[in-house]
Amino acid sequence: MTRKQRLELTWLGKGDGPRLEPRILLEDANISHHAKAHVTENDIFNNILIRGDNLLALKALEQEFAGKVKCIFIDPPYNTGSAFEHYDDGVEHSLWLSLMRDRLDVLHRLLRNDGSIWITIDDNEAHYLKVLCDEIFLRSNFFGSIVWQHSVQGKNDAKTVSLHHNYVMVYRKSDSFQRKNLPRREEHNVNYSNPDNDPKGMWRAGDVRSPNYRENLRYTITTPQGTKIEPPDKGWRWSEETFWEKAGTGEITFVNNDTKVLRKIYLSDQEGRVPESIWFADDVGTTREATGELRLLLRDVENLFSTPKPERLLERVLQISTEPGDIVLDSFAGSGTTGAVAHKMGRRWIMVELGEHCETHIVPRLRKVIDGEDQGGITESAEWKGGGGFRYYRLATSLLDKDAWGNWVISKEYDATKVAQAVCKLMGFVYQPDETHYWMQGRSSESDFIYVTTQSLTYEQLAAISEEVGNERTLLVCCKAFLADGDAFPNLTIRKIPQAVLRKCEWGKDDYSLNVAILPEAPREPDPQVDGEGSPKVGKKSGGKTTPQDDLFNGEADK
Repeated sequence: MTRKQRLELTWLGKGDGPRLEPRILLEDANISHHAKAHVTENDIFNNILIRGDNLLALKALEQEFAGKVKCIFIDPPYNTGSAFEHYDDGVEHSLWLSLMRDRLDVLHRLLRNDGSIWITIDDNEAHYLKVLCDEIFLRSNFFGSIVWQHSVQGKNDAKTVSLHHNYVMVYRKSDSFQRKNLPRREEHNVNYSNPDNDPKGMWRAGDVRSPNYRENLRYTITTPQGTKIEPPDKGWRWSEETFWEKAGTGEITFVNNDTKVLRKIYLSDQEGRVPESIWFADDVGTTREATGELRLLLRDVENLFSTPKPERLLERVLQISTEPGDIVLDSFAGSGTTGAVAHKMGRRWIMVELGEHCETHIVPRLRKVIDGEDQGGITESAEWKGGGGFRYYRLATSLLDKDAWGNWVISKEYDATKVAQAVCKLMGFVYQPDETHYWMQGRSSESDFIYVTTQSLTYEQLAAISEEVGNERTLLVCCKAFLADGDAFPNLTIRKIPQAVLRKCEWGKDDYSLNVAILPEAPREPDPQVDGEGSPKVGKKSGGKTTPQDDLFNGEADK
């Protein structure tokens, strides 16, 4: 297999990816919130909370944030099958994989080159997700699979074994990602001592064997007293030159009458502790703890989530993967834990959520964090006192809509400013209106600009614009119509809207979540009491049983 070849997971409908419309975001200033005063000089006010379909929201973020997000944490639906009782298993997995692939593709583009993505999942899809992420992020960028003990309570009604763990699957964008060590506590130092009064302080014994066989590491040691010590089976841990350098500093010494090599690992050299692959409930919390955090914080809110994530879990993720000021993204915001923890830790955050609980759960929670009224979670360990703020956005409706005759026209929801913003995004320009030149509404470079208008332009108007643009700049003009030869002005490119954008994407689609109601139904065996002796009929929909997952992949984090 060559370097460019990859092992890929194949499923029904894999190649049918959506052509997403890059929507604009509209702020609702009545819901946006910020502290009444600066608490510290490091307060962050430009955090973002978006209500809307999470796939469209990710596409809306792509132009501004591609390559800028340091850490992505997502808690997607686990595809437990509760919504698919009467559907073929292959359809179920294919749909889940397609929905994940669509989102992971955009998330990959949003990540910084030194960034990482952390995905919580369980056994239902963990192994499929691993292969899918190998394809998107590359297998060489798999960073680890962490076992999180999310529950400590035995489940007597379990049909197989009592489930007490989920996984946190971790991928880096590239080998530029550098993980941070976790803080050390006293219990992590119990194996260190100083029995020989070493002037460098407390130490513990370390391994001197090479983890992998290398012939050049198999050399015989002759100690200063003349004793010969043969190498371990796979060789020493270092080259012979490095071995004696360490012996000279006292890191390596000889014990048991010069018959054994001892390596000292000094406590003073340990800046932290390396993250481990099992995260116990005592260290990072459980879903029960997370539920208690929410109940304490949102006393007046009904229908709290059944499987929220504890703040200590997110704290550990961000300790390992980020620094203060980095951007953290969660596109399955759920109860808003990621934003709450990122805010307390001084990280900038972006969250996406579709359901109305975006306003009934997440907004009240974040307001309490900002106002310094949240005393739970990691508030004490982070020494959080309040401050900062966030801006609340909704996804705009589709730019194009069909008129009474089935023709695509600009939606009546859009005024001239919104049209300019939307067309800039669609054509790859940054919306950046100039106060002096009305035709400079956006730019793609220092000399290439765009002008968007819903008016028809005459030859004289275009000639005047062309003269202002001059020979050193170029301008894309998008207008309703124009009365001139499109090639009459060398520095202008003239296009009609909406014709200029019609083929850019699919229009008028506001929901990329899984709608169980439109899934094909698998055949079932005939029931003589219902169907008589006729041929098998298509199974009935599961009614209320599908309801909990009607919003699968729209931003819900509950499983």
